[in-house]
Amino acid sequence: MPNFLSHDIILVPQGAEYQAVCRGLRHVTNYVPAVLAIPIGMKPLLQYLQQSIENGQFLAGSRVLLVGLCGSLSDSYTVGDIVLYQDCVYQGKRQECDRTFTTQLHSALTTPHSQLNLVKALTSDRLIWSASQKRRLAETLAVDVVDMEGFAALEFFNAVGIAVAMLRVVSDDCQHDIPDLTPAINSDGSLRPLPLAMGMLRQPLGATRLIQGSLIGLKVLKQVTNQLFSA
Repeated sequence: MPNFLSHDIILVPQGAEYQAVCRGLRHVTNYVPAVLAIPIGMKPLLQYLQQSIENGQFLAGSRVLLVGLCGSLSDSYTVGDIVLYQDCVYQGKRQECDRTFTTQLHSALTTPHSQLNLVKALTSDRLIWSASQKRRLAETLAVDVVDMEGFAALEFFNAVGIAVAMLRVVSDDCQHDIPDLTPAINSDGSLRPLPLAMGMLRQPLGATRLIQGSLIGLKVLKQVTNQLFSA
């Protein structure tokens, strides 16, 4: 297990992902860093991080572990797979995760019975819901998974000298469409319940897949969080 320090921080998107991580840490007796719920999306996250660093939340020498769910862009990764980021790209720009911290996590979580996948990630400012678009992005950008926060976090923390590693669980694959829930995401990074429900109702098959995949992903997220801090 990486030697977590008192000023290290775990970041996880608010809502179900944050709750899953907290459940995974509930009975851990080892030291656990502070766990902070972050907003969904790049702009809300940047605003949150700027306010947090002004308030002294992130100190020099801190490390940040960002955990949560992601979408697969490749046939190589399916629902429930655990992925550890090497880097993130966004609009032609690239930011790397901290190699030492990432290597420590890889060593801690790789066992003879489980393989931890090192991936290249794409961060998007909107939800990528179409299977055809996912496969196209994988081919054109040579990326494996997609999220909505990774690049912003890396760009911010790399600029201020704080090491970042990113550990995520795949919750939707690249074979099927999921509902387009972009209208359900508020400008502050929270979810709007009514547009969320309407988006699900408009695409019931996709909604069923999304719910099932999310439940699997959240279960694995809880387990891997527990494994990391129980080691």
